[in-house]
Amino acid sequence: MTQPHDHDHGDPHAAIEDAGGPPSEFELLERVLRELLIEKGVFKAEDIRRTIDEMDTKSPADGARVVAHAWSDAAYKARLLDDAKAAVEELGFDLGPAPGLVVLENTPARHHVVVCTVCSCYPRTLLGLPPDWYKSRAYRSRVVADPRGVLESEFGTEIPTGQEVQVVDSTADLRYLILPERPAGTGGMSEDELAALVTRDCMIGVTRADPPASH
Repeated sequence: MTQPHDHDHGDPHAAIEDAGGPPSEFELLERVLRELLIEKGVFKAEDIRRTIDEMDTKSPADGARVVAHAWSDAAYKARLLDDAKAAVEELGFDLGPAPGLVVLENTPARHHVVVCTVCSCYPRTLLGLPPDWYKSRAYRSRVVADPRGVLESEFGTEIPTGQEVQVVDSTADLRYLILPERPAGTGGMSEDELAALVTRDCMIGVTRADPPASH
C-alpha cells in the first residue's frame, strides 16, 4: 500500500542501480532555477557550496541516536511520533528550515519502507546523503510495485505474511524516518550500545535493526 505524497553497496544490491543516462527533467529544472536565483541575487553560489559542505557532515549516526533514545524512553518515543521535529530538536539537532519530518514506527503488524517516487527526497539532516540505490529509477519503481519482493531479493529482509507492508512516499515538503522494531535481547543495553545496532537502511525501512552480536 503506497501512501501518497520523502550499504553504499559495491555490493549485492547493484541490480537496482541505474545504468546512468542524461539528466532527468527534474534535474534540469533544478539547474535552471538555481542559475536563475543566483543571477537574481537571491543567494550566491558560495551559499550553495556552504550548504553542501554542511550536509556532508551529517551521517546516519545522528538518526541512530534518535532511534536509540526512543527505544529507551517511552515518553520521548510518544513525542517523537507525535511531533518529530520538536522531539529531534530536544536532542540538540537543529533541523533549521528543513522540510517537515514524520517518524513512523515499524511494529509486528506493520512494516514501513520509504521511497521518493519523483526524485530522491530524503531526511538528509539526520541521515546524511542518500545512497545511490535510493535514487535509482529501479528502486523507486520496483519498491512501490513489489515491496516484499524488493526487500527480500535485494536486501535479504523477509516480511512475514501477516505483517502489512506500507510504502510511504517522501516529497519536497515532507520526509519520513522509520523507527525500526527494537531487536530482542537488548533490554539491558545503554543508548550508545543501542545506537550501534541502528543502520541507515533500517531507518529507511529496507532492513531491520541489527540484533546484538551475541544474540
